[in-house]
Amino acid sequence: MAENQQQDQAQFALQRIYVKDLSFESPKSPEMFQAQWQPEVKLDLNTTNRLLHDDMYEVVLSLTITVQNGSEEEKETAFLAEVQQAGVFLIKGLGDDELHRTLGAFCPNILFPYAREAIDNLVLRGSFPPLMLAPVNFDALYLQAREQQEASIN
Repeated sequence: MAENQQQDQAQFALQRIYVKDLSFESPKSPEMFQAQWQPEVKLDLNTTNRLLHDDMYEVVLSLTITVQNGSEEEKETAFLAEVQQAGVFLIKGLGDDELHRTLGAFCPNILFPYAREAIDNLVLRGSFPPLMLAPVNFDALYLQAREQQEASIN
């Protein structure tokens, strides 16, 4: 009986965190360094996941940050920074809903600080002012995506 209870217990363990892809472009350098700094920041965020084998999953958090500078009439791209921050997770003993929520919200919450640090380092190495991204509520994003998915089915 105790063996069955142990097998049914949920398990979650982070196995590895790594950068899958990293990119920085500054198409208007060095001229951009002479301009008055009036940045407009656009953040695109996406998560994907896949089953590797047994109960091992890869979750990839992709961030693309596009920063434009200048007046409304003369906006130019100051820089574009992209990172795919990934992790391998052991996830076992969860129901389908719980598994989807873990992959879609909990794991990205773990990966985000690493992605934010990678972006900040890229921006600083590009000789631009620090870019500290605000925390992201992945639980709310997950629920919003689920609601949109359910609405499109109905």
